[in-house]
Amino acid sequence: MATTILIVDDHEVIRQGVRAIVQKARPDWRIVGEAANGKDAIAAVARLMPNVVVMDVSMPEMNGLEAAAEILKNGSGSAILIFSMHESEHFVDEVRRTGVHGCVQKSQAGRDLIRAIETVTSGGTFFGPAAAPQTKPERKPDEGPLLRAALAWLRSANAANRLGFLGNLAVPVHLLQNGSALPPVFQHLNA
Repeated sequence: MATTILIVDDHEVIRQGVRAIVQKARPDWRIVGEAANGKDAIAAVARLMPNVVVMDVSMPEMNGLEAAAEILKNGSGSAILIFSMHESEHFVDEVRRTGVHGCVQKSQAGRDLIRAIETVTSGGTFFGPAAAPQTKPERKPDEGPLLRAALAWLRSANAANRLGFLGNLAVPVHLLQNGSALPPVFQHLNA
């Protein structure tokens, strides 16, 4: 039996984009309907009984998280994928707490949407690709290339005169050279 999908977003262009991605990648899947707000989504799920609901969050009348909670409470059995432009970890945690089956960032739809639908229709959850969090390497205050250039310039003759509005630069330069925390005025230099 073909996977059936309901697309819920208040922007028609987004609904068309989701439809295009699904139809190109999986022509055997069927888009059974569309809705433009949370209230219409609840009615469409009750009427169409899709396997998967791909739903935006920010919509008029009722947002996607409220609609998802109602759909889950009604026991339709539809897997719900939140499809949103929001990307913060806090947002994803909030989405998880609603009990939905997954979350796909709109900016990653080409990469993640089909895989997410496959995952949730197989009984799993999808909250983004399994990847290690990306962090900047730890640096000492004097290791940033811009900061090194700034320190060299600050040590040069007449730097204090040229930057008279900062007053005596001996203290900030000394702090930076000794590995102390960057004063706020210099933090942007540690790139």
